[in-house]
Amino acid sequence: MNSASIQGRGDQAQPDDKAHSTWALIRPFWFSEQRHRARAMLALVVLLNLAIVYVNVRINTWFASFYDAIEKHDFPAFKHLLLVFTVLAVLFILMSTAQIYVRQGLEFRWRQWLTDVYLARWLRADTYYRLERDHTFDNPDQRIAEDLRSLASNSLALSLDLLSTVVTFFSFVTVLWVLSGTLSFTLFGHAASIPGYMVWVAIVYAVVGSWVIQKVSGGLIAVNYRQQRVEADFRVLLVRLRQNAEQIAFYEGGTIEGARARVAFGAIRANWREVMRYTKRLMLASSIYGQAALIFPMMAAAPRYFAGAFTIGVLMRLNDAFGQVSTACSWFINSYATLAEWRATVNRLREFSRRLDEPEASGLRLASGAEVRAAGLEVSRPDGRPLAVPADFAIEPGERWLVRGPSGSGKSTLLRTMAGLWPYADGALTMPRGAAGEARQALFLPQVSYVPDGDLKDALCYPDDAQDYDDAECARVLRDCHLEDYVELLHAREAWGQRLSPGEKQRLSFARALLLKPAFLFLDEATSSLDGDTESDLYEALVRQLPHSAIISVAHRDGVARFHTHELRVGPRAGLGNLAGMAHAAV
Repeated sequence: MNSASIQGRGDQAQPDDKAHSTWALIRPFWFSEQRHRARAMLALVVLLNLAIVYVNVRINTWFASFYDAIEKHDFPAFKHLLLVFTVLAVLFILMSTAQIYVRQGLEFRWRQWLTDVYLARWLRADTYYRLERDHTFDNPDQRIAEDLRSLASNSLALSLDLLSTVVTFFSFVTVLWVLSGTLSFTLFGHAASIPGYMVWVAIVYAVVGSWVIQKVSGGLIAVNYRQQRVEADFRVLLVRLRQNAEQIAFYEGGTIEGARARVAFGAIRANWREVMRYTKRLMLASSIYGQAALIFPMMAAAPRYFAGAFTIGVLMRLNDAFGQVSTACSWFINSYATLAEWRATVNRLREFSRRLDEPEASGLRLASGAEVRAAGLEVSRPDGRPLAVPADFAIEPGERWLVRGPSGSGKSTLLRTMAGLWPYADGALTMPRGAAGEARQALFLPQVSYVPDGDLKDALCYPDDAQDYDDAECARVLRDCHLEDYVELLHAREAWGQRLSPGEKQRLSFARALLLKPAFLFLDEATSSLDGDTESDLYEALVRQLPHSAIISVAHRDGVARFHTHELRVGPRAGLGNLAGMAHAAV
């Protein structure tokens, strides 16, 4: 929201379903800035696939010569054909290896591009916060980390395998048609013949098999979709357990957390039984189909072979051609499990994409300016019940305001509204917004301060780049906020969010404010874990070092009032007041 005027989110158009189709998920990469390299890699993979099919055709021809040489006891031909096979096999191995290598490189390039795009969409305009706040969508992290990988991997695998299958079919169907010849027979006293009968046998065999597979395994897509969700739910529960280990230990909550984890895993177990059931059906049908395919072409070709229509070499070549055509026609059967996983992934990503593009309905009109100004402001709870907040107020640079009110009256919600994070509001609100590269205009310090892992300096300078601040200045603000014990650890890499106590995190957030020097500083119960003396020391540091910054505090303790010049009351006595005398005494 860096523009001069920011329109209400409710004015945006609703997302179009066509924008979240399967093609809409797949197409953008191939028309992006990466398109030239991606298309070149794809073309190379396709060429290698075609070359592999050509080698397979040559091997099919080799079969007839090889088995005929064995039947005729032609040893010189036998040795020559072994050499030919060695050359063909080496070519096949080299091209197959190169094809997989290039395809994996293309797959990762696609995944990396998708990850960059979806991360940007997830993080833009606080969308990540909205999804968590409204609890309307589960596990966006899994969509980005796993589903995007699966989309790139399975889309390439299925499409390239389908292409190879089509080329294989047309390459071998002619061979099979010519070799199988015409089957003549008598039906109800009438002479009948079927030209290229082995082709029709292979097609019918594959079609019947595909129909059976679909009938017995049709629910696999739905259970795969659920499996991805319940697995992610279980993983998130364990991550939260690890992140909140100390609080849970104080409550001696290991037993109840274990029970919750077992319930979550029970959902995995229940759905896995469904996966097992459908997979069992799929494997049973696929195994019967595959094993029958080993002997079926021999049985179909036996009448003409025993009639002396062709040699053993032709029989073996015909058997191989039948297998190639049958396998090509069985692409759906052989790819069913991958198709089921791919379809579940696409459904999840389509839902994710739709949620990312959903506009947030709000009647609040936001604009940028040099002050905080509300006009006709109305703030409500999610259920529509209004909160008692002043409708009109203005906060000028350098002023210090204390937001007061009973617990639960909406003080923190008012700050969320000012930050643009609360959609249940109406009216007009002007907020200080600096353009990129300018001094920071607004900084919000929540009650629970976020401390990223990495260097302590990175955590101190967050969300700015640590390289923009020198170590001496960082050390000074740490000392000013009673964190002198950590000065020597400024470049130590640790899980600081786990190491620092709640009080230390709040002191670090004050040090962050002193370092970043925002024009407007919002504090939401930012000293709730501190003792009174430390709280006073930190506020005195703010008043002394940021004399031109506006300070807006949400606090319950009366001792904080002396550091503020104005009062903004929320709740039954909503309104504005003056604390100038107390502030003067504090200074």
